[in-house]
Amino acid sequence: MNKEEGRSVTKDICIVGLGYIGLPTAALLANQGYQVLGVDVSENVVNIVNKGDIHIVEPELDAYVAKAVKLKTLTAALQPRPSDVFVLAVPTPFHDGHVPNIDYVEAATRSIAPVIKAGNMVILESTSPVGTTDRVAEVLREEGVDIESIHIAHCPERVLPGHIMRELVENDRIVGGITPEATEIVADFYRSFVSGEVLTTDARTAEMAKLTENSFRDVNIAFANELSILCDKFGIDVWELIRLANRHPRVNILQPGTGVGGHCIAVDPWFIVHAGGKDARIIRAAREVNDYKTSWVVERILTDIKAFREKEGREPTVACMGLSFKPNIDDLRESPALSVFQSLVMENVQALAVEPNLKRHQSIVLHDYHEVTTSADIVVYLVAHNEFKHLSVNGQVLDFCGVTRA
Repeated sequence: MNKEEGRSVTKDICIVGLGYIGLPTAALLANQGYQVLGVDVSENVVNIVNKGDIHIVEPELDAYVAKAVKLKTLTAALQPRPSDVFVLAVPTPFHDGHVPNIDYVEAATRSIAPVIKAGNMVILESTSPVGTTDRVAEVLREEGVDIESIHIAHCPERVLPGHIMRELVENDRIVGGITPEATEIVADFYRSFVSGEVLTTDARTAEMAKLTENSFRDVNIAFANELSILCDKFGIDVWELIRLANRHPRVNILQPGTGVGGHCIAVDPWFIVHAGGKDARIIRAAREVNDYKTSWVVERILTDIKAFREKEGREPTVACMGLSFKPNIDDLRESPALSVFQSLVMENVQALAVEPNLKRHQSIVLHDYHEVTTSADIVVYLVAHNEFKHLSVNGQVLDFCGVTRA
């Protein structure tokens, strides 16, 4: 099936969840000529999108949404309506104890059940524990849907925040259906707008593939983070060490940071650990190292605060440079930098929050990065935002993300 054939069959798309994946996907498809309904539980989000505006920061997304709303190919609502394709793009967090929580997936599935008809596609894009796509089918069956008459598949998102609009089109995609027929039909749908290769498998393998990709990243970041802790103990510059070690033709050590955040790498490995138990040893260890790195950063800052207090006889002001989970985005989900700031506040530190990618925060007072670098006693780089490179700093500097080495 070529692109034009795909569009002649598939006209209406309903995307449930207008977050960091759902809204860009909806806007992209609406600009590709599909009629798209974006569904969200937040009335505020629905209203913002229907005005042609966006509630998240992502390059180019504003133009895509504004154009699609103007063309009337994108609308938003609180409830689904009959469509040809239903895409579930809702969060999959975990409960206390790192137990996977697919409540949002189940709720989204139940919301579309009353409007599903024969021949529809139901696609789970949310990164999910192995078996979640099968659970989607079970929920639909429980709601009275004849699942033999529809096509259910998993196609995990694989995009990088800050590059989503490009990578939604250019990246290879993995499609795994609960039946071979569903796999091929859903794969053809993605081929209608993806220029990368669309790879096919079964649903459980597709689910595990995404978890594996993020766990691989987590393990490699953990190695770099552990090196940074050891180098601090040994009095070695970790950035110089990694630069030298990476000159080996078969070594490519990643850069250490404040920890690991975001809804993917900081969360998805726990899905494997929960299901794999004692057999997921390296993946569990990596998660523990990366979580520990954040706690270590807090202790390292507190040590320098104590030294300052003993030397100067007063409490220092500490500028926390960056709150997002990675450079040059506004996303605070599972952010280790945010955790560091909050931990310092709980320790009654005079901490100043700096996040140039946010205009405001509902509970945190944000400070201008130019001002704090000249007024703060200790400047702590937690996220390597572009704005922080080559700044002139009057006070002491603690760099946990390598921004001063740029």
